[in-house]
Amino acid sequence: MRDLNSKVENPDLWNDAERAQSLMRARQELDDQISHCEQFASTLEESIELIELGEAEGDAEIVSEAEQALFELQKQTGKEQLQTLLSGEADSNDSYIEIHSGAGGTESQDWAQMLTRMYTRWAESKGHKVEVIEVNPGEEAGYKSATLLIKGRNAYGWLKTESGVHRLVRISPYDSAARRHTSFASAWVYPVIDDTITIEINESDVRVDTYRASGAGGQHVNKTDSAVRMTHIPTNIVVQCQNDRSQHKNRATAWSMLRARLYEAELQRREEEAQAEAASKSEIGWGHQIRSYVLQPYQMVKDLRTSVESSNPSAVLDGDIDLFLEAALAQRVYGTGDGEVEDLE
Repeated sequence: MRDLNSKVENPDLWNDAERAQSLMRARQELDDQISHCEQFASTLEESIELIELGEAEGDAEIVSEAEQALFELQKQTGKEQLQTLLSGEADSNDSYIEIHSGAGGTESQDWAQMLTRMYTRWAESKGHKVEVIEVNPGEEAGYKSATLLIKGRNAYGWLKTESGVHRLVRISPYDSAARRHTSFASAWVYPVIDDTITIEINESDVRVDTYRASGAGGQHVNKTDSAVRMTHIPTNIVVQCQNDRSQHKNRATAWSMLRARLYEAELQRREEEAQAEAASKSEIGWGHQIRSYVLQPYQMVKDLRTSVESSNPSAVLDGDIDLFLEAALAQRVYGTGDGEVEDLE
């Protein structure tokens, strides 16, 4: 902390604005961690004193309240311990998340929009900023695809285990016979990369297409080909951006997204090589179902990698997904087959 303070107080710091912002962010994160540790220590000391006081005076209520405070402290420190495990190269970075509907037309497109809302609400609950990079609306309802940029501390680290196929079972609101339908949509998470990470791309390997961005119609309809789609030919990775009316700005954003996707692909390749013989390895990628959200005939959300369940799908779809994120992260770090995190809680 002393070293960071010294650098921040250097009068020449702001000659390089990007480096200055990076140092300021690092100092703030370290300061937050120190504050959390001091708060935990204070709560622990106060609770122990209250228990001793309650036992001395025979006050069971005070003892019970202090024990409850210790239980809550144990859960908080468990989560903080998981937070410290986010030490990957890009874990602390902002994150992109792409949502794509599967086969099934309106049903899966509506499900893709529900997933987009779920991740948006999760990010907002953490105080993160959410930017909509691209939305491709369905013909009747929902989204064919959507891309979000989530800005916040460790956004990628927490979300990186969410890549995969998500399955929804419900009574369809679009079926006049009120039959039960199964829908699929995929999520793909990759980190925003900064200048400390070098990704070299041969421009001749990239095909750039422009097209007219989707609009609301009427006077708001887009009249220029401002949306940009980039295809990296060797890997067939495709990114697109249409959130700005300026083709130049959309092109710059799409280029950043392509660099990020290629970087994420390299991270995944390294992880697959490192864990190739690990019995607990969970494949992450397109075509692999990771979670089921059942609304009918019963209420249940179950992660198929960790076996963690929730009987409150309404809360989950409203962004309450920490239980699943924590279990998936613990499984990835500790290699536990069932994703249990009791040892941290």
